[in-house]
Amino acid sequence: MSRTVLITGATRGLGRAIAVAFAKSGYQVALNYAHNEASAREALAEVEQHAANGGSGAIFKADALSEAGVTQLISDVSAHFGQAPDTLIINATPPQYEKELSDYTDEDLASMHAAFILGPHYLTKAALPSMKQNKFGRIIHITSEVFDLGLPRFSAYVAAKGGQIGYMRSTANELAPHGITVNALAPGWIPVERHDDVPQETRENYLATIPVGRWGTPQDIAHTALFFAHQDSGFVTGQSISVNGGKTNG
Repeated sequence: MSRTVLITGATRGLGRAIAVAFAKSGYQVALNYAHNEASAREALAEVEQHAANGGSGAIFKADALSEAGVTQLISDVSAHFGQAPDTLIINATPPQYEKELSDYTDEDLASMHAAFILGPHYLTKAALPSMKQNKFGRIIHITSEVFDLGLPRFSAYVAAKGGQIGYMRSTANELAPHGITVNALAPGWIPVERHDDVPQETRENYLATIPVGRWGTPQDIAHTALFFAHQDSGFVTGQSISVNGGKTNG
């Protein structure tokens, strides 16, 4: 039976690399995007170029942070591929705030909560019926090392990511009897398109803190996602793996 993966925020950066890796591994890949159709079509072309072993791809425009958008997204993916996604990679993210603590507003915190608690909850809830019916599912949260680092000036983002990790752990225990695993993958800073304007000094300072002595790549993240998604990874659930070259190791 073919496997179907839905990846939110799949047309750029880490999401795009994950989509390509899953297509190479024979998955039917649903690439979700919210705004940029041109970027989505470029990502789809790359997925189709590298697809192997029966893998394929399709793009789906939807707001993955709203309940209505998620409900429609799951329906559209199911109709296109003839089956609901059995693997869900929760990757979509809005811009993160960098502010002094005293400058944060209630709206700032609420927006991060919406992105990293409500959005994942809507996706999980919408994907569950078919996963429970099939007694198989893989749910993978893309979180961040910032929760372990307690990064300053990002308190709203760090708090929301902590909440997302807590949600992952709780749902992992709840869904384990149904053959559904829930895990988190916590990347370090891996420069992608949206980091093009970051100063060279900032890059060098961060690189100096990575024990393995090199930058991570989007493919490093993709390979870990494939491990979590594998048929034989069913005894691994409720876990958060940091993929950051050893920057956090406790």
